Amino acid sequence: MDLLPPPTDAPAGPASGAPGPGRGLRRGVGFRSLKLVSVSMDEALPADPVGAAYGRLANGLTYYVRSNPKPRMRAALSLAVKVGSVVEEEEERGVAHIVEHLAFSATSRYTNHDIVKFLESIGAEFGACQNALTSSDETIYELLVPVDKPGLLSQAISVLAEFSSEVRVSAEDLDKERGAVLEEYRGGRNAAGRMQDSHWTLLFEGSKYAERLPIGTEKVIRTVTHETVKRFYQKWYHLSNMAVFAVGDFPDTQAVVELIKEHFGQKAPPSLPPPIIPEFTVPSHEQPRFSCFVESEAAGSAVVISCKMPAGGIKTVKDYRDSLAESMFHCALNQRLFKISRRKDPPYFSCSSAADALVRPVKAYIMTSSCREKGTVEALESMLLEVARVRLHGFSDREISIVRALMMSEMESAYLERDQMQSTSLRDEFLQHFLREEPVVGIEYEAQLQKTLLPHISSAEVAKFAENFSTASSCVIKVVEPRAHASLEDLKAVVLKVNTLEKEKTIPPWDEEQIPEEIVAQTPEPGNIVDKVEHPGIGATEMVLSNGMRVCYKCTDFLDDQVVFTGFAYGGLSELSEAEYTSCSMGSTIAGEIGTFGYRPSVLMDMLAGKRAEVGTKVGAYMRTFSGDCSPSDLETALQLVYQLFTTNVEPREEEVKIVMQMAEEAIYAQERDPYTAFANRVREINYGNSYFFKPIRISDLKKVDPIRACEYFNNCFKDPSAFTVVIVGKIDPAISLPLILQYLGGIPRVQNAVQPLSRDDLRGLPFKFPATIIREVVRSPMVEAQCFVQLAFPVVLKNTMMTEDIHYVGFLSKLLETRIMQVLRFKYGQIYSVNVAVFLGGNKPSRTGDVRGDISVNFSCDPDISSKLVDFVLEEISYLQAEGPSEEDVSTILEIEQRAHENGLQVTALFTSEKSQENYFWLDRILRSYQSRLFSGDIGSTFQFQEEGRAKVREALTPQTMQSALQRVLPFPCRNQYTVVILMPKSSCWASMKSLLSWSPSGVSRDAKILAGVAGALVLAVSLWRYSRSALRS
Repeated sequence: MDLLPPPTDAPAGPASGAPGPGRGLRRGVGFRSLKLVSVSMDEALPADPVGAAYGRLANGLTYYVRSNPKPRMRAALSLAVKVGSVVEEEEERGVAHIVEHLAFSATSRYTNHDIVKFLESIGAEFGACQNALTSSDETIYELLVPVDKPGLLSQAISVLAEFSSEVRVSAEDLDKERGAVLEEYRGGRNAAGRMQDSHWTLLFEGSKYAERLPIGTEKVIRTVTHETVKRFYQKWYHLSNMAVFAVGDFPDTQAVVELIKEHFGQKAPPSLPPPIIPEFTVPSHEQPRFSCFVESEAAGSAVVISCKMPAGGIKTVKDYRDSLAESMFHCALNQRLFKISRRKDPPYFSCSSAADALVRPVKAYIMTSSCREKGTVEALESMLLEVARVRLHGFSDREISIVRALMMSEMESAYLERDQMQSTSLRDEFLQHFLREEPVVGIEYEAQLQKTLLPHISSAEVAKFAENFSTASSCVIKVVEPRAHASLEDLKAVVLKVNTLEKEKTIPPWDEEQIPEEIVAQTPEPGNIVDKVEHPGIGATEMVLSNGMRVCYKCTDFLDDQVVFTGFAYGGLSELSEAEYTSCSMGSTIAGEIGTFGYRPSVLMDMLAGKRAEVGTKVGAYMRTFSGDCSPSDLETALQLVYQLFTTNVEPREEEVKIVMQMAEEAIYAQERDPYTAFANRVREINYGNSYFFKPIRISDLKKVDPIRACEYFNNCFKDPSAFTVVIVGKIDPAISLPLILQYLGGIPRVQNAVQPLSRDDLRGLPFKFPATIIREVVRSPMVEAQCFVQLAFPVVLKNTMMTEDIHYVGFLSKLLETRIMQVLRFKYGQIYSVNVAVFLGGNKPSRTGDVRGDISVNFSCDPDISSKLVDFVLEEISYLQAEGPSEEDVSTILEIEQRAHENGLQVTALFTSEKSQENYFWLDRILRSYQSRLFSGDIGSTFQFQEEGRAKVREALTPQTMQSALQRVLPFPCRNQYTVVILMPKSSCWASMKSLLSWSPSGVSRDAKILAGVAGALVLAVSLWRYSRSALRS
């Protein structure tokens, strides 16, 4: 559940179309020829999941098995248990989540996190490919494993079988895992966590759900006995409450069913019937509940309106039709809310509405907005007014036709790519069938059903769902403010005012804007091809157009309904002087609000309705880029947007600039409230020097921003086509696509008297100088609840002579360090939840001849009292690896993880970007990296081959000895000679400081001197999305 809407861009990017219910928008001949179905509204939908081998073992276990080729030679597995935190007794609060942690720690066959080590040894990385979550109503274990070697699938299923009944719960196991669970608990006690907990409790007041957040209580986590945990596990973990899921690239589903029977079938049911899982009700209430929550560390002011209702289900065709109408309601309402946010003096910066299944018996309509400080009452009034306007006047036929086109196009896309669905997506559908009894009817029938029903859903049917947003429908209204401004009386007065206006019918109808028909008013003269080269090694074609733009395209068949592209040119923010930097760095934001494609975002949203064409821009330190994602049938629209980007002269208008500045001010104030801000600023200052490029923007800086100069800079960034190289990858038919490329990319006019485009060797490098000595520093920040973050950083210098190899070694080393430090800090000492090893190599300009400078940092959160001790453990581990080298097992695991990640890039997993589109994005990224490589000298095919050979050479040479040598070469050796540590710690109260002084002893000096640094993972740079995560915890 979202407590705040996304940032204030258009719902899916500057040119992504109207906010829709899910995927992008496409058209396809196959879908158009799909026959309608003749159905009765009372007709029942299939109860059994279509496409799966589905059944139940004699011991009560349910199973779902389906063969699916995406990703190739992978299987998505799950074990679901219909038990979560809501069944816990008072002394068990948090135990369901603890059990989930212990499952990966030790079972009857595995000890000391050997499950994790086994799965990593086959390339299933901890976190990305092996994880679990606990919610109020269920616990789910997930694995994504390779199945290209004999026995791997059987071993992975055996791991799930261990989770089902063989988790070892000893006092030693529990004590080892307490620290990790406590750190997860501590991490959730930040501003967002406190707000979410408060809202959850208010929402479910009077129900056991209000008292059973999955994380539990600190007291239980610290003191619960292993006997209590074991009793909970034995009481609720019964096969009759479970289902196992296997979806993957295996040819024989029956053979997989037999594996499930082999590993689960011999488990006998309990001698006594297991306890029935109780149902917990959530009482309804006619009078709204109100809350004014003051959170001194809040990222901004927000309003949340939640209206609860029974969850219901989709059993018949009529239920499905109602669900379509409900989706149309939220989609149409979101379009209005976005347009209101872009008016002059808007009541909020962003606002959105959605339906969300919160807990098993209840769903809710939730509308959230972010607004300026002191603006919550005005925002609430606008939100309530808009829903009341829908109840009185409904939606216009034009609004409904736009929404209908959005949803029809989404289904089109799903139908066209029905043979390219990811195994994880199909697995998740089966999970909902088991946990929520949601029907799985198959994409073919659902497409027919939606195509049949959608055209006949009227505006009146859609508008009736506004009744569910009534303040008399179990409504909870909450405002969040960093300082108290609104009162409960204010909120009640707004509700009364809007209800009165609605009763008196004095709310006017929605006023629609006039929308232009064409994106490009005058079709440009097409350019022509002046040079063309084929690169058969990578299956790509490169062209130079008459305006100087270079275009490289690669035709693929990964997805039938996707084309992705990126254009880049050298020269970015590093070229600016200090006097211009702040204004010009705001250029993209100001221009985006005005309209980078010739139209305001709210207008462009309607112009793109029914299409899927997304284009966005970015100006970085060394490059400026535009990127897009579209359907092949909407490639012309996407290229038209690129043409508009280059030919539009963005000029600042007062109202748009005012909105941007208001949002920027709120973001800066939010930073100043955020405990991590001082920490993040100090990390940058120490590691990257006190340069204006790395300094945070202050309110005083904002007042100096020149909107005219900001827009002028943005316009110049995207003006000269000859400076840009564009890479296009996807389902491209050259006979259709090439004329469009020549028309809209080749048709971009040359710039008269253009300055020679910058090359990578001309660029001005960022000021970067890592400290030559050891720095260990504590940053103390006021906090409501104690948090601690640590960053340990080492300088990295990659010599030009070793670059082609060391760039790959850095990737292997970072994964080695992350794996080993996780084993030490979490699995051995049980003191952290997770660790991240990050690599930054942007310290020098990207020239062809210079060394590459940057840093490698180790980042984690922990108990403030042991932060220095954990830093020393990390230094000891890295020192050991430098002196003794990793083991053969370490190297084998790292090679396997890297190989699987490489394969996943070549095909698809959820490890990186969108799980549907990784293949095309992988190739887009590889070709771009080849162009941007220091090895590139004009032949993209050769550069690509050199890079692949470099990777292969390093993999072949990777041994404990070469890894040890690389650790000594890439990092300072010994590592204790040069590093920085910054630790974020809570600021002590005056009394605590005095107490510390009174209890001072010489032995305390060395400890305080060793306290280090951490990464501020969540510096607020814009009005942020707060994701409601309290109802589900991943581990």
